[in-house]
Amino acid sequence: MFQARRGMLFAAGVAAILATANAALCGCSKDIALRLTNIYENGDTDFHYDYCENIEDGRGFTAGIAGFCTGTADAWVVIEEYHKLTGGNDDFSPMDDVLAKYAESGSDSVSGLEDYCSVWKKLGESDVKFQQAQDTVRDEMYYTPSQQLADELGLKFDITRGELYDTGIQHGVGDDADGLPALVSDTSKSFTADATGDSGSTLKVNGHNVDEIVWLQKFLEVVVDDLKNPKEADNQAGTTVWADDDYRTKSYSYMIDAKTYMFGSSVEALDNDGNPTTVKWNF
Repeated sequence: MFQARRGMLFAAGVAAILATANAALCGCSKDIALRLTNIYENGDTDFHYDYCENIEDGRGFTAGIAGFCTGTADAWVVIEEYHKLTGGNDDFSPMDDVLAKYAESGSDSVSGLEDYCSVWKKLGESDVKFQQAQDTVRDEMYYTPSQQLADELGLKFDITRGELYDTGIQHGVGDDADGLPALVSDTSKSFTADATGDSGSTLKVNGHNVDEIVWLQKFLEVVVDDLKNPKEADNQAGTTVWADDDYRTKSYSYMIDAKTYMFGSSVEALDNDGNPTTVKWNF
C-alpha cells in the first residue's frame, strides 16, 4: 500500500501550478473521489495526514494525504505552506535548507532528514495547521489542475473526473511525458474517427464525436501502458513498483462495468486486493 509515485515537479513548475485554481467536482462527489484515491494510496478511505516512509521508489520520503515526496518538490511546498501558517518557526525549520535543495535537484536522498518522518507524523496526527497545509497543496497542485483538464475536455461524469484526479496524484500534473496532461493528450490523439457509446455524454475530440466512457476506457489503457513502460528515465527506475499500481485502473474499470458514472452519496469500488468495497460521503 502507501504508493504514490509521480514525475518530477520542480520549483518553477510548482509555482505555475499554484497560480491557478477553481474548477471541479464538488460536495459529496469530490469527497468520494478523494476517498477513492485514499484507498489506492493508503489502503483505506481515511485521510492519513501523519503517514510518512521511504518506499524506495526514487522519490525520497513519501508522506501525507497525497503521497507528497521530498524528491519531487511537493513535500517542500506543503512545508512552505505550513511555514506561512506558523510564521516560519516550527519543527520543520531546521530541515529547510536540505528540503529546498532536494526539491530543486529532484534528489531521492534522505541524508540530513533523519528527523523528517517523526516530525511529519507528530504534526500530522494533531496539528490542524499542518493538516490544512496538506489540504491546500493537494487541491492546488493536483485536484484543481486535474479538474481544469476535465473542463477543457468537457467531461460530464464524476467517474471520469475522479480518474483524472487519481492519475494526477499518481503521475503528477507536470509537463513530463508521464504526467497527466501528456496521458490525456495521448488518449485524445488516439481518436481519429467518431467513437460511439451509450453513456449519453459526447466529447468533441480532434473534431470527432467520442463517447465519454469510451474515452475513459482508452485513457485507462494509456495509463496502464505508461505504468509498465514509463517514458521518463527518472520513472523507469521504479517500473516494478509502478506496474503494481494497476489496482487503481481495475477499480475504475469495475465502476465503469457497473455504470457508476455519477458518484452520489456512495459508490462501490475495488480495494487494493480486488475486493468490492463501499466508499461513502463523509462530511
